[in-house]
Amino acid sequence: MLSICRPRWPAIGEGSGVPPRTRATPGRPRPDTTLELAELLTHTARRLRRGSIVQLAPLGLTYAQARVLRLVAAGGRPLRMADLAAQLDVVPRSVTTMVDALEVARLVARHADSGDRRSVLVALTDNGRRLLDGLEAARRESAEEVFGSLDPAQRHQLLDVLGVLCERGSCVSCCGPPGPAGPVGPAGTVGGDS
Repeated sequence: MLSICRPRWPAIGEGSGVPPRTRATPGRPRPDTTLELAELLTHTARRLRRGSIVQLAPLGLTYAQARVLRLVAAGGRPLRMADLAAQLDVVPRSVTTMVDALEVARLVARHADSGDRRSVLVALTDNGRRLLDGLEAARRESAEEVFGSLDPAQRHQLLDVLGVLCERGSCVSCCGPPGPAGPVGPAGTVGGDS
């Protein structure tokens, strides 16, 4: 079982909208752990995002632009704009704006898709590849601030639990777009299985 330090939530009825701790209190019923889980995950995600933003600022990148670079790099080949939008779970116009900024910074380049004239491919430039090293270091440092107090067993347990949540939710961000047999997992396996 994960042993975590839970924040001290205000009592129910104080108008905070934040769930109380799940620890049983004598004479009081146990609060809803589902709401506490949602709050703790949201809080942790915010910490990760804030840390990433701070780490990315010296690199001249926004959080969204960094995600685009990582996705384009992850495929190992140019990525269609439409596929990028699907993986980011945003409308195509939003991807266009992000890619515009990355192209001006000479981190990506657009090319016509020879197999589909309507499609545009996005590829990393040499500058984009070099920046990825700094990007990964910034992500690691930010994540270490959040997860550094967990021992290796706790990290693996959290990884397993979050992986199950993503797989069951058909998360396109980490499991890829659904294929004929379901979402494609992080290792390219159908259904997200490793």
